[in-house]
Amino acid sequence: VMRNFIGNAFRIVLSGESHSPLMSVEIQGVPEGLPLSPEDLAADIARRRPGRKGTTARVETDVPEIVRGVEGGVTTGTTLKIVFRNQNIDPSAYRQFVDMPRPGHADWVRRIKYGADSLTSGGGMFSGRMTLPLVAAGVVARKIIAPVTVSARLTEVGGHLVNGLDDPVLEAVLTEAAEEGDSVGGVIECVCTGVPAGLGEPFFCPMEAALSQMVLSIPGIRGIEFGDGFGAARMRGSQHNDPIVDEAGHTSRNGAGGINGGLTNGNPIVFRVAVKPTSSIARPQKTVNLSTGRMETLTVKGRHDTCFALRVPPVIESAAAIVLCDSLLSTRI
Repeated sequence: VMRNFIGNAFRIVLSGESHSPLMSVEIQGVPEGLPLSPEDLAADIARRRPGRKGTTARVETDVPEIVRGVEGGVTTGTTLKIVFRNQNIDPSAYRQFVDMPRPGHADWVRRIKYGADSLTSGGGMFSGRMTLPLVAAGVVARKIIAPVTVSARLTEVGGHLVNGLDDPVLEAVLTEAAEEGDSVGGVIECVCTGVPAGLGEPFFCPMEAALSQMVLSIPGIRGIEFGDGFGAARMRGSQHNDPIVDEAGHTSRNGAGGINGGLTNGNPIVFRVAVKPTSSIARPQKTVNLSTGRMETLTVKGRHDTCFALRVPPVIESAAAIVLCDSLLSTRI
């Protein structure tokens, strides 16, 4: 049985696959009376959509259809359901992976868990396209948690620091990787401001763990760190500790990333995530042919990102907003 939900007071349930006719998200716990329309989803969906250099040639309309939970432009308090219709689908391009699993991809493990017949619809539930309904849920969560804000940005691509999507360094890295039929990864930093102190639990579900579970559920995320992160292991306590400067708990630095003992401390939550290079690359790779048992050369066909990290910031924002929404609603209950 595939677990396709997360959350308690604010629970999201995903369904569909990357090359199936429909994908959807159902959201339980949405309060009554929240203004919501498809237009509210447009900006973040556009940020996730491909189209710029370094992203996949597959283009979908990504039009959200709110089929349940909204009447007269406001939420009803019942389960909210948002549907997306896939139109530019081509499962045939993926049939070569039934016997020739892609290195770095989920083809092999997916076959072991769900059988060979599960390998005919693109990446399926393992595809980055499943982040589209996740972004839709994140828009709803951000409306609920306001005035708490969540903002993520790309800070590194292919081992090079970048300052925004128009940085010439980014252009050069993408060009070189594409010319070589290869791909590159990146680093994204997320900052959550206005988060009240006291959210989270001391054991088994600290705020870091809740955020990490959600963020690491996103396809292609390879690591997460909070505040000073792994750098804290190379610091002394006098360097890593955050001096408290007032009765509201504000600190003069934020090495803890806004979380102490699993609980938010009222300072901004700051974390960074590592996004791996796209597994599906045009460059020939070696893999086993499961029908013959021999190593063979695999050339991946289809439409894939040179750097899908370019499209991940709105997904990270949505993941963080969903976790914070669940925690805030659980606290209010």
